[in-house]
Formats: sequence, structure tokens, C-alpha cells
Amino acid sequence: MAAKAHIRSNSFPSSTHPITKDVEEQLHRFQSSEAASTSSSSLSSVCQRLGSLKDLHDSVGDWLQLSQTQQVLSNQIHRKSVECLLDESMGTLDVCGTVRDIVSEMKGCIQELESSFRRKRAADSCLACEVQSYIISRKKIKKLVAKTLESLKRMEKQNILKKGAWEDEAPLKLLREVEHINISVFESLLCYLSRPKARSNSWSLVSKMLSTKPIPSGASIENEAEDLDINLIILKSSKVQTIQAHDVQKLAEALESGIREIEDILDCISRCLVKTRVSLLNIMSC
Repeated sequence: MAAKAHIRSNSFPSSTHPITKDVEEQLHRFQSSEAASTSSSSLSSVCQRLGSLKDLHDSVGDWLQLSQTQQVLSNQIHRKSVECLLDESMGTLDVCGTVRDIVSEMKGCIQELESSFRRKRAADSCLACEVQSYIISRKKIKKLVAKTLESLKRMEKQNILKKGAWEDEAPLKLLREVEHINISVFESLLCYLSRPKARSNSWSLVSKMLSTKPIPSGASIENEAEDLDINLIILKSSKVQTIQAHDVQKLAEALESGIREIEDILDCISRCLVKTRVSLLNIMSC
């Protein structure tokens, strides 16, 4: 409740509009779950967080149409702050586009891998070439992820520095918090696609799995993308039997299904970001 109260100010009437309350409650849920989300790296948790962000932006779109919201944001004393938010919204749109490109490339790599599994048997040397091609593509994606994460960190630092005189204005503070959540959710998605620092126990797991005959399906890793990477490394090894390729193929199919869901949600979020930017531009022109 303290976080929710922190968002509100005297800029809103004592009888807050239901849409405003809905947005504040969604923000409060994000704030409450933020610490837990950083330690959760499963595909389902990433999709759920993205879905919640999409719902938040839908509500923000309705909230920006309220007369009481527009009255505050259109006030000339807040013009510089709104212009600042518009600049940030352009940066967020650019980052969202980059993240969508990364996800799309990831999906394409997995689809190529799945196609190889369907065409060839694991004993075929050509399959090993396709697996190696996927691993190379993943390295390129990881480099792009690292670069995008650096951009997000710079955006976050700049946003902190810009917080200033209008901190107490509820609508401005609310939009600022939404911007913070955008960055946080994009960061969690990128970290899912590629961990910033590879954990040493991942390679220990590879060694352990290579020393045994069967490949454990799922490999006790919460991150399905990393799970597939490790199992593909093992599949390439000379100790792998043909029948084990089927388990790896199932991992690829499950990951591809989740990546497609992420791509669809990102498309919706992108449209919401454009809509929010247009709304802010219209408010400033009043």
C-alpha cells in the first residue's frame, strides 16, 4: 500500500477515477514482484511479465484519455517534463524494436534447427553442421543482447538524472514509473535470451552430462534457452546416441512456441507505445 500511496499526489482529486486506480494497482503489483522477477528466468515467467506490461499499457492508454489527466499534462508549467517523457518514449520505441528483432532472429534460428531435425537423423554429419550453425547464430544474438542491455542501462541512468522538479506531480510520476517498468521488463526478457554472465555451474552440468550415457530431458535448468544450448552441445559430442535427438527436438519445439508468444506480445506492446506517444503529442498540442 505504501508504494501505491507514493504514486498518488494532490494533483488527482480525492475521488480518484477507477481507471487511475486500476493503473496504480497494476504499478503496485509490478513494484511488489520486481525483486522476485529478477531471480525467475523461466519462459512462463517472462511471458507472464510481458503480458502484464501489455495490460498496463492498455490501461495507460485509457488513462491518458481522461480529462483530469490531460488537464495536468497540458499545463504549460509541465511542458518541459512532458517533452522529456516524449524523448524517452522515442528511445523506448527504438529499444522495443531492437528487442523484437532479436526475438524474431531467435525464432528463425530455432525454426531452422527444428527443420534440420525433421530432415535428418542425429547420426548424420549434416545435422552436426546444423547444430553448429545454431550455436554460431546464438553467439551473434548474445552479442546483440549484451549491446542492447548496455543501452537500457544508459537509459535507466539518464532517467534517474532527469527526475527533478516535477517528481510530486502524480500523472508525471506515474508515466515515469511506467517508463522504469518498460526498461525492467525488457531487461528481464533479454537476460532470459542470454544471461549477462554464464554461470560456471552450467559448464559443470555439461561435463557431468557428457560423463553419463543418457541426456536428462530438461537438464535441471530453469532457463529453457540455456537448456537447449547445453543439450545441443552434448548432442554434438561423440558420446550421444541417435535416440537422444528426439528429446532435444522437443526442447526446441517448446522454446519456439514460447518465443512466438513473446513476439506476439511485443507486437502489442509496440503498438501501445506508439499510441501513448501519439496521445502525449495530442495533449501537448492542446
